[in-house]
Amino acid sequence: MERLTAGVQTLLGDPKRAVLRLSLPMMAAMFVQSLYNMVDAIWVSGLGSEALAAVGLFFPFMTGMMALATGLGVGGSSAVSRRIGARDKEGAERAALLTLSLGLLASLLFLAGVPLALWIFTRMGARGEAAWEAAVYGQILFGGAAILFFANLATALLRGEGDARRAMYAIILGGVLNVGLDPLFIYTFHLGVAGAAWATLASLFCSALLLSFWLFLRPSTYLHLSPKKLRWDPPIIREILAVGAPASLAQLSMSLAMLAVNGILLRVGGERAVAVFGTGWRVVTLGTIPMNGMATGVTAVTAAAFGARDGGKLRTAYLYAIRLGVLVQVGIASFVALAAPALALLFTYAPGSLGLRADLVAFLRWMCLFLPTVPLGMLTSAMFNGVRMGGRALLLTVLRTVILQAVGGWTLGVALGLGERGVWWGIIAANVLMAWVGFTWGTRTVGVLSQKLSGPVAE
Repeated sequence: MERLTAGVQTLLGDPKRAVLRLSLPMMAAMFVQSLYNMVDAIWVSGLGSEALAAVGLFFPFMTGMMALATGLGVGGSSAVSRRIGARDKEGAERAALLTLSLGLLASLLFLAGVPLALWIFTRMGARGEAAWEAAVYGQILFGGAAILFFANLATALLRGEGDARRAMYAIILGGVLNVGLDPLFIYTFHLGVAGAAWATLASLFCSALLLSFWLFLRPSTYLHLSPKKLRWDPPIIREILAVGAPASLAQLSMSLAMLAVNGILLRVGGERAVAVFGTGWRVVTLGTIPMNGMATGVTAVTAAAFGARDGGKLRTAYLYAIRLGVLVQVGIASFVALAAPALALLFTYAPGSLGLRADLVAFLRWMCLFLPTVPLGMLTSAMFNGVRMGGRALLLTVLRTVILQAVGGWTLGVALGLGERGVWWGIIAANVLMAWVGFTWGTRTVGVLSQKLSGPVAE
């Protein structure tokens, strides 16, 4: 008789409990990850403006690697969860191995950046010390792309089998190690900005070792992976990519949207407007971390329900997650609105940034208006990924970010002459509108699937 781990039992059990049990560990892990990213920037800032510029120059490439790894992880974990729901353990293991193989192939693309790093950054316009430091920083992380991909994909596969707790441990381990290794490599070993890259790679390597032990050596996980079990299976590969490719593009589209918004803000308010937006958006992004964590749980639970052909469980999981998500985001929005002056003070305590404080407080309070609607769109996209409708998830994201957010900001800020505040209002309008469009589309999709699938309708 097949042994079901606690994670798989959770995944296949009560959908409300499953969403909660899978979401909470990932919320904690993503929060720690965001904090260590901020601490990382603080350590590098001690090296001066050239070092900060070097890390900033590499940021688009890091975003690209993370987008591709995250997208493949979403595609692979949803494929694994669907096969677990269908009680196809062998198929789940094959999907997991193929996901890791695709990640390895994708990581090889970035090896070209090792010899071309200096050329790339000088072509981007970097000069002097900043170009050299960006090249050194980039060569290290381009060269270690396989480690980054494996760590991200392996945690996604654990989430796919319902083991969010182990995934959380691996992410937190990497985050804590990175915070500790940064000052050691940068200052004690006198490696400078290269030390920051080595600290990132070393922390990811330690996480990867732990994940390898769990997935390949220790029999306590549901997935028992071995290279001997790898079989090239085109239908599974297409299934992974059908969800993974749109998820990667959705991640990239958000970066493109931020570039567009920055361009609009430079036109209507100059660098000061960009400083307010960039700083305030970091706080807003922290406010959406719970939904990012919940989205991983929704994808896994809805994928398992879809694989089990249980329409009632699919519907229950989706609607429960939406209700819970809205309540959480209302609480976060209320906190941000009340604490806006204190939050703004964290970024405007120096004399040179004091003039931004009033606008930053206003920005945070305006952005609170759309935070409660975030679950309607984000969790709907997560459900689409779970039921093999990655194209719909991509369309929702592109419409919200690249099109409506940028167009709305330009229309109100530039065309109607409302300036910086107009751009903010355009962003809010785009997010609120697409959240409701997404939720409407999601409920109709779940309703249709509930009728088509053979499972009982939940109360």
